[in-house]
Amino acid sequence: MFLNVYEVLFKFFGPQNWWPADDRFEVCVGAILTQNTSWSNVEKAIRNLKVHGYLSPERILELDSDILKSLIRPAGFYNQKAERLKIFSRFLLESGGFESLSKLSNYSLRETLLSLKGIGKETADSILLYAFSKPIFVVDAYTKRLFYRLGLIDSEKIDYDKLRKIIEGNIPADITIYNEFHALIVRECKEFCRKKPVCENCPIVRMCRFYERKG
Repeated sequence: MFLNVYEVLFKFFGPQNWWPADDRFEVCVGAILTQNTSWSNVEKAIRNLKVHGYLSPERILELDSDILKSLIRPAGFYNQKAERLKIFSRFLLESGGFESLSKLSNYSLRETLLSLKGIGKETADSILLYAFSKPIFVVDAYTKRLFYRLGLIDSEKIDYDKLRKIIEGNIPADITIYNEFHALIVRECKEFCRKKPVCENCPIVRMCRFYERKG
């Protein structure tokens, strides 16, 4: 069923080419900045960093904290996020960069990322999948909403890792599918499976238990 959902969404929306970034560090910055804000706001903050030549771990560490806060202000919570960007940048440089960290197992790298202040499971898994090309599925509120309405899970309050393992156990361990599926879920939930759902023309309405109950 999970794979069927992916196939229908992919056929309807096409490839999403997510995560939009020029390099792996930009992916990580985006994953940190997107906490509790919209992607359009993150893009503004990243653009500010790029324009001023600060989108690298070295430059972020050198940057005065107040200047960094002003540059990422569009992403909100800029005090906390500035601190987190500096913590992550220091960690990346002291750990030998992406090439060195890529040699760690999924579990070890995930646990290391989760030990950093301000990095939770969704942020860590986004970094693992999109920056390190590690096969791990990213779960977010959209994922829980969609699969609950489809009747594939019993509650939107399901534990993060429990749902992640359910999904990973029902689709091929393919980085491309993990990447596209997560992006397609976000697209579906923004356009159709909103908090107040727009069921008309939804590509997966025939699979939806929520729609059946509503009807």
